[in-house]
Amino acid sequence: MSEPAGAPIEVVRHARARRARLSVDPATGRVRLTLPTRAALRPALAWAESKRAWIDAQQARLPQARPFAPGETIPVGDATLQIVWDAAAGRSPLREGDALRCGGPLERVPARVERWLRGESLAVLSAETQRTAARAAVTVSQVAIGDPRGRWGSCTATGAIRYSWRLILAPSFVLRATVAHEVAHRLHMDHSPAFHAAVARLLEADPAPARAWLRAHGAALHWYGRASGS
Repeated sequence: MSEPAGAPIEVVRHARARRARLSVDPATGRVRLTLPTRAALRPALAWAESKRAWIDAQQARLPQARPFAPGETIPVGDATLQIVWDAAAGRSPLREGDALRCGGPLERVPARVERWLRGESLAVLSAETQRTAARAAVTVSQVAIGDPRGRWGSCTATGAIRYSWRLILAPSFVLRATVAHEVAHRLHMDHSPAFHAAVARLLEADPAPARAWLRAHGAALHWYGRASGS
């Protein structure tokens, strides 16, 4: 029996689900069928397969993959850098004006560019976090980065803050607002009116534009570093 055409459908059972729900993850392009715990699988899959036209339309609207390849451009804060490969250059990427120059084997360029971006992200986020924590008169025990799909930052009760490294690809006002949000959790471990007031006070601006930017463009940040067609 042949496999159905189109993207594979990932089945997830959720205790709180009341009915079958079909979705396409804007950050990864994965097709997910969420079902109640006891729902019959075969008819649910048949229903999902009948929605292939909708799935195809949703996937056609996904952001384009932006590989870290020579000639490609990447946003870094408020600047745009072009990746330049020079076999004679050093293996560690070096920022020169509007260029990010990288040497070594061509096939290793994507990995080296991502490593550079992660290092830049950690440095910028660490510095901004410490500045904001000083304004808030709070301590931050650790600043770390990862690559989560569902959130841009998190703060624990012990003062450890973790960010998505992809914030370095966003405009600086978005990065600063995210830092203010997480540092404000050192004052209020909730999303109360007092918390939101603290965010605005630490940012010294309205955080709403940054939230709106992430809603509109955040998913596209997850497509940087992906090869075309992946």
